[in-house]
Amino acid sequence: MPGTSFFHQARNNAWSNHRLFGVCQKLTAHELDAKRTNFSPSILESLNHMLTVDWYYLDVLTNGGRGADCLINEMPFRDIAKLAAAQRDTDHKLMTFCEQLGEKDAMRDVKLERQNNGVTHETVADILSHLFVYQTHHRGQVHVLLGQTTQSPPPLDDYHLEYDAPFPGTGFEIPGGKGA
Repeated sequence: MPGTSFFHQARNNAWSNHRLFGVCQKLTAHELDAKRTNFSPSILESLNHMLTVDWYYLDVLTNGGRGADCLINEMPFRDIAKLAAAQRDTDHKLMTFCEQLGEKDAMRDVKLERQNNGVTHETVADILSHLFVYQTHHRGQVHVLLGQTTQSPPPLDDYHLEYDAPFPGTGFEIPGGKGA
């Protein structure tokens, strides 16, 4: 069933973000803000970009009504702890959305307001597939940038499997849900 698959992808997305932010929170302010060669000029800007894109797609998927306005402020957080908390909250919302997603809803048509390209239509399943690939791509960019800091990049190449279970209490599970 598509919803179940998306829940597991959302769970892995949250787990990967948790690992990445765990390392990024150990960086100095200089390391977070240092300009580097990347899509976004710094680690902090890359992490903020990931969050605002999550906000955009989650708003679209839940008919939140904000549309492209979610993307206006590319740097909503300068504080890494507040950014990590906002990402964790957004990851919980995405897992909850995916946990409740049924096969029929996965095929629902959704309107995407694009900043420069007007309005397009996609299915929920296509948006989620795109979002998880997009997040993996940008986490990979931050992962590379971490190699230029005092902190070692965390392992992100494993899907959240049972052998990773000694990770209890990480804070990315849905209380009382499938991830708990």
